[in-house]
Amino acid sequence: MKKITIKKLLFFEWDKGNKDKNVQKHKVQNSESEEIFENDPILLEDIFHSHKEKRYLAYGITDKKRQLTISFTLRGESLDKIRIISSRDQDKKEKELYQKLKKGVTNKNEEEND
Repeated sequence: MKKITIKKLLFFEWDKGNKDKNVQKHKVQNSESEEIFENDPILLEDIFHSHKEKRYLAYGITDKKRQLTISFTLRGESLDKIRIISSRDQDKKEKELYQKLKKGVTNKNEEEND
């Protein structure tokens, strides 16, 4: 999986197809999903599910430290809208991956500041 960076402020696209799905299925509020993108997530290309449209994964934490994994796609003419496909609690392997990748980012930032 390839890491990606989103450089511009994005908007969220909530429609009747995805507005209540994660609340019902995974007990994740839409506001929690949005918080992930404000709290320095790890973003990766989802090469396994990018058949019809390019999909991405976000690993991150909410303001209340809930660790979530989010599958999403970018929409709009300038790809400035995030449409969340799925948002759920991280499983054990995802938590380990998130910590490993987060540590790698922290170490890289420290090396750049030296």
